Amino acid sequence: MVARSGIDVVHEFWARVWQAQDYDAIEELVAEDFVLISGGERIESRAAFKEWAEGFGAGFRDLTFEVVESFENHDGSRVCSLWRLTGRNNGAFGTEPDGQPVEMTGTAVWAVRDDGKLVSNRVERNAFEVYQKLIR
Repeated sequence: MVARSGIDVVHEFWARVWQAQDYDAIEELVAEDFVLISGGERIESRAAFKEWAEGFGAGFRDLTFEVVESFENHDGSRVCSLWRLTGRNNGAFGTEPDGQPVEMTGTAVWAVRDDGKLVSNRVERNAFEVYQKLIR
């Protein structure tokens, strides 16, 4: 059982990393051997994930991040969150940074260690649909 609920751990991540855009918080919240699987890509290690997060976040200006809802399993070791991101295109997905409004939704399934560190995240998001709108 985690020292605090898995949802609390994940929501702290959402608040600090995506809402406040404090990518240094990854050092505190994420395990060294963290794994992200998103869009068919596997990012391995805390350092690689931090670099990915900074690059992803840079693709959006005026980024806002909202947790729609979250669920956890019986012991808090697995958390699922539905989320919504909005902002303006600042080169997201390799597109021209034209300032178009962007809205993206997704689902993230997290694994939380007993000590409260995040160890993995599997993300599904509507990135292809967002990309299609940006290149039109």
